[in-house]
Amino acid sequence: MTPPLPDLILEPLVRAALIEDLGAHGDITTRTVIPQGTRTRGAIRARQAGTASGMQLAALAFRLIDPALRLEVLVPDGAAFAPGDTLARIEGDAAAILSAERVALNFAGRLSGIATMTAAFVAETRGTAARITCTRKTTPGLRLVEKQAVLHGGGFNHRVSLSDAILIKDNHIAAGGGIRAVLGAVKARASHMMRVEIEVDDLDQLAEVLDEGGADVVLLDNMDTAALHRAVAMAQGRVVLEASGNMRLPRIAEVAATGVDYISVGALTHSVPVLDLGLDF
Repeated sequence: MTPPLPDLILEPLVRAALIEDLGAHGDITTRTVIPQGTRTRGAIRARQAGTASGMQLAALAFRLIDPALRLEVLVPDGAAFAPGDTLARIEGDAAAILSAERVALNFAGRLSGIATMTAAFVAETRGTAARITCTRKTTPGLRLVEKQAVLHGGGFNHRVSLSDAILIKDNHIAAGGGIRAVLGAVKARASHMMRVEIEVDDLDQLAEVLDEGGADVVLLDNMDTAALHRAVAMAQGRVVLEASGNMRLPRIAEVAATGVDYISVGALTHSVPVLDLGLDF
């Protein structure tokens, strides 16, 4: 079970979303049509199957609007659910519930979509040692919670920011004078505590990296399945291998079977559909 993030970290994200939604004048619809003091009960229900994520943020949205609201999460982050399942129950002031509803559902729907897609990719790797990982192709400002959603779906996180590890991409190689030059610079300047990954486009580049040394991980970019098999044979376990590029769901099982260690999938965060959840009184 993935441990929850501290509310202290999540609160600014949720608070900003609530402020955006409430605008300059607050929820004028609710203030106009709902009598003051009206109380109600509601339930967040799934309209399709999936894996939960964002329930912590949804609960925080309701609490920030009204700490007196009573919310019971029935399907926690990381748990699977079926169409029609009740994910959470809420009770209290009707105006407060209505004012927080959309922000709560936006977080839960978006993040559950990520967790659900991740779980589908992870399922294709069963029987292999390959791990599904995300990328930095995330929604600006929401990277931390989107990467948490990947964990809820059974995936793994790539670096969270530029400061986590050295990842030498093709443009670094082009601007830095080639593979040997950039790996030489890493050996001369980088901390011994820092992991190093380098991207290669073909097997000749992989051979150059293996000969030069200095990399812990090699990203095999946009290689076909036959090339991935050859890359695994060439590396012989000397470096961690990550397959990337054009990693669509129907292809994942055959890529995992090549023996690569990781498969990075940008679509987990940049192209995922929002999961259909609703709040019903």
